[in-house]
Amino acid sequence: MVLRGGCHCGNVRFEVEAAADIEAQQCNCSICQMNGYLHLIVAKRNFRLLSGDALLRTYQFGSEVARHYFCRDCGIKSFYVPRSHPDGISVNVNCLERNGIRSVTVVPFDGQNWEQNIHKLSPISD
Repeated sequence: MVLRGGCHCGNVRFEVEAAADIEAQQCNCSICQMNGYLHLIVAKRNFRLLSGDALLRTYQFGSEVARHYFCRDCGIKSFYVPRSHPDGISVNVNCLERNGIRSVTVVPFDGQNWEQNIHKLSPISD
């Protein structure tokens, strides 16, 4: 199904193809924990940015593989390219509209010990 979402001010909007029953990873790494980010990782072909491209700012740190996109107006990170799945997009479940979502199961992920736990993340599914 197609789910829609975006940033707080509404200038950045996107849609994503995903199941109605979502399994979201809750990572405890420094950036995810501070942002309250819940990961729904999808293939890039299942993500479409609808508006706000010119308003996005990028933040990278550490290995600089991940590309964190923030709305320059409201500061919300509603999606990003994750280090764990550089060919995918991680959508923040907290930024999705709730219509169409049947359930959300939150699964903890120990991102503070990323190198030891990366193998526990599932590959991107279609």
